[in-house]
Amino acid sequence: MTSAPRQKVVSGSRSGSVRPAADRLDRRSLNRATLARQLLLRRDDLDVVTATERLGGLNAQNANDPYLALHSRLAAFTVGALTTAIESGRLVRSATMRATQHLLTAADFRVLRPVLAPLLARAQRNAFGRRTAGVDLADLVADAERILGAEVLTRPELGRRLAAGRPGSDATALAWTVQYLLPVVHPAPSGTWDAGGAIPVTLATRVVGPLDPPEPRQLVRRHLAAFGPATVADVRSWSGVSGLREVVAAMRDELRCFVDEDGRPVYDLPDAPRPDPDTPAPVRLLTGFDNMLLAFADRTRLMSDEVRGRVCLPDVVRPTLLVDGMVAGTWELDRTAGVVTVQPFARLRVDDLAAVEAEAHRVLRFAAPEAPTHVARVLPPS
Repeated sequence: MTSAPRQKVVSGSRSGSVRPAADRLDRRSLNRATLARQLLLRRDDLDVVTATERLGGLNAQNANDPYLALHSRLAAFTVGALTTAIESGRLVRSATMRATQHLLTAADFRVLRPVLAPLLARAQRNAFGRRTAGVDLADLVADAERILGAEVLTRPELGRRLAAGRPGSDATALAWTVQYLLPVVHPAPSGTWDAGGAIPVTLATRVVGPLDPPEPRQLVRRHLAAFGPATVADVRSWSGVSGLREVVAAMRDELRCFVDEDGRPVYDLPDAPRPDPDTPAPVRLLTGFDNMLLAFADRTRLMSDEVRGRVCLPDVVRPTLLVDGMVAGTWELDRTAGVVTVQPFARLRVDDLAAVEAEAHRVLRFAAPEAPTHVARVLPPS
């Protein structure tokens, strides 16, 4: 791939001195770089574990979302391939970035979970601090580690076990507190296709082995590899981790520095792909909570602020339509009826409309193979 055209920008510092010129990346260049890393310029032949690592993990708040995310990016993806990787422990589901459920490779979990510990402790205080007031949290974590080191329990079972020795405590709050404060994973069937019911919990080290010492630089590298180029604010927004400005400053010798259209520093790994901004981007249907849409503080490389308000709602990120690499609508899947309904935000060109219909049928063949018919319904723009 070729690098994006570069335009030199020189700006003065507060002291009046002139800093070295930096290469400029416009929004379209940022868009194509991110699409390349997110396997959205062409479908790849990677295996599911390698793809999940390449993508920086998969948002897994809903069990089926990682399956749909990989289906949109891989040429020959199957449900069985991802389920087998989860069952074997090569991919693990746990609360990680932004304190939400993600599917990560075991190797990435070992690296990232220690860096995310302060974030998860803060999330526990915000969500369950009042409900665990008076509970010795260090003692609670030690009890949970002993219990989960020997067996797998569902979250309600764990809560009841912990509450048995703490009269008057909130069993639900205790179990959730452990999920935040102790490195745990949710083994299969949790996170597998159509899985429901109580969430199983086990000690992470039983599945992935010993965790690495916390190294924030690794978190920065993971984000840039999957979503870059990016600002410090982007890395913080994706991870939920604070104090990264100093971390990135210490990495300047190993990173490439650009500026965006607004003059903000944008960092990247030196050898990461930055395709020509005129590289074609095919139509794609992304699942709800797609990790790419949550990886930036400034999401204008993917959508306008007006579109963001229609897609990224307080409690949900809707399934989205990408046209020319930008969010151009939303879509819904009715598996029982065998219907994909697409709501574009503007009129589609004839060739884009045909591509949308083809993508909708591809989703239906994958997610609703037993439906009596398959219908791709594209509504008038709204």
